[in-house]
Amino acid sequence: MNSFIGTYECKADAKGRLMIPAVLKKQLSSALQDGFVLKRAVFQPCLELYPMSEWNKMMEKVNKLNRFKKKNNDFIRRFTAGVKIVEVDSAGRLLIPKDLISFSGISKQVVLASAVNILEIWDKDKYEQAIDDAASDFADLAEEVMGQEDDENGLS
Repeated sequence: MNSFIGTYECKADAKGRLMIPAVLKKQLSSALQDGFVLKRAVFQPCLELYPMSEWNKMMEKVNKLNRFKKKNNDFIRRFTAGVKIVEVDSAGRLLIPKDLISFSGISKQVVLASAVNILEIWDKDKYEQAIDDAASDFADLAEEVMGQEDDENGLS
């Protein structure tokens, strides 16, 4: 599994192309040939960029859902709504399709934020607002999520 590191600012041009920062492009190098999947985020007004290998792992999990349960079919339909295969071109640019730009509200200023094995793509103002909104609750969230006793790997 790849783990990405960092938060990067860049600009989108009028056609929805982002120039991937060099530091991030280096982190993506092992996935450049296979391509990526770009989709709507589930919980936030941003996009998620999956290296194809990570997307395939996610689809293995989704494919195990029983499709004879309506809620599973509804989930699959919504989870895959607007999914696009995208590539970074020879100039280091990523083209974001218009429907996904509309969903995410991306204008000119963009933030690419690492989220472990995927990247989130945000309109800069929306990203700043999401970080500000979550700041006051982060200590409680960190304690709840990461503060549990776990003898196996020493986390506490």
